[in-house]
Amino acid sequence: MAKDKKFVEEITPRSEDFAQWYTDVVKKAELMQYSSLKGFMIYKPLGYAIWENIQKNMDAMFKETGVENVYMPLLMPESLLKKEADHVEGFAPEVAWVTQGGIQPLQERLAIRPTSETLFCDLYSTIVQSYRDLPKVYNQWCSVVRWEKTTRPFLRSSEFLWQEGHTAHATAEEAEARTIQMLNVYADFCEKYLAIPVIKGRKTDKEKFAGAEATYTIETLMHDGKALQSGTSHNFGDGFARAYGIQYTDKNNQLQYVHQTSWGVSTRLIGAIIMVHGDDSGLVLPPRIAPVQIVIVPVMQQKEGVLEKAEELRQQLQKAGFSVKLDDSDKSPGWKFAEAEMRGIPLRVEVGPKDIEKEQVVMVRRDNRKKVFVPMHELTERAGQILEQEQEDMLARAKDFLNSHISDAHTYEEFKDAVANRPGFIRGMWCGDEACEDRIKEDTTATSRCMPFDEDAIDDKCVCCGKPAHKLVYWGKAY
Repeated sequence: MAKDKKFVEEITPRSEDFAQWYTDVVKKAELMQYSSLKGFMIYKPLGYAIWENIQKNMDAMFKETGVENVYMPLLMPESLLKKEADHVEGFAPEVAWVTQGGIQPLQERLAIRPTSETLFCDLYSTIVQSYRDLPKVYNQWCSVVRWEKTTRPFLRSSEFLWQEGHTAHATAEEAEARTIQMLNVYADFCEKYLAIPVIKGRKTDKEKFAGAEATYTIETLMHDGKALQSGTSHNFGDGFARAYGIQYTDKNNQLQYVHQTSWGVSTRLIGAIIMVHGDDSGLVLPPRIAPVQIVIVPVMQQKEGVLEKAEELRQQLQKAGFSVKLDDSDKSPGWKFAEAEMRGIPLRVEVGPKDIEKEQVVMVRRDNRKKVFVPMHELTERAGQILEQEQEDMLARAKDFLNSHISDAHTYEEFKDAVANRPGFIRGMWCGDEACEDRIKEDTTATSRCMPFDEDAIDDKCVCCGKPAHKLVYWGKAY
């Protein structure tokens, strides 16, 4: 038991040092580890399996809206990247360059994609000629490289995995509709699969994507009260189309520029799962995204018939559609319990000689450690019920946490007090002047997270300068 206790003691308590707790969970749950190249991470099997489940389920949601997957080159010529001035300026400090091919220096530098707008624009300029060619609704799953100065596993690394959608439309209205549609897909995915509630809204011009007309975001709240931008959807208007010459002939035989969108989420969603649901025993995974939903732990497995019964139960659950693991290693049951908790497995099934005699199993939820005795003949039915309830409860708790960590501020003194003493989102009015955004960030380190949809004004004055204001903004410290 001392060894079992030590297994958990290696995690710094969340309340003591949240940043160190996060790093400890990433390492001990074996999600990721640092590589020999600074800023570049190694996704270990569990971390990558979570991403595979995110990709599989999100991709299915994309395809329901007509999205088609493609794959674009890793490299792009510098001249192509520079065609859209705002875009290249926004990414210039983070771009990694290839200057030599084999032993020969290149005539033109090649950028390792920090994002793929320019590549998609180049493609669309060659395949779009007529209104009949539109819309183009493409997406790719890939990695990108951004040379970051400071990195954290899943949240910010020099190379990360993501998806990036790039679409071309005949009208501004179609592009705006697709931009909002994909934002809603992200929001629905986070709630349905990750059990994470979101705040949806529009970014201020200061915070929008370089080269976009408008950027929309889903903002989530971590357990330390900091916000995490968890997905963005951008309306590019026709700015990129003009820079890259993407034109089509409309029904009246007139040349028009296309209107474009771009939208993406990344592996930082895994960071969100950790920081929203995790506890001092490690990872807590929502059942719908967990690579292993159920672990079976045989107790006194050396006794005759125990391992055989455990294997029988595993097959029964697997045939019913659950992802199941049988832990028949020679570790102690206590160690296995702690390890399963560390790795966030939603449901533990224990079976030993006495359980077999009584034709029952013990089921233990990961999120609240609630233990129930279940007749073996009810195993699959009860497992489904428990996992579904666990998924619902995790979302409900996250919603309660979010709602209880939103403060309203009407004056600058109230705002600064909220930032200092009430972690979470702060709702405050904004006059629209970027100088107020800059002052708030300089004074408090809080930034504008989004201007929410469908929320009424809480005042008629800017929370910073006191001038007339009509824009409600969610502010907060963020990752």
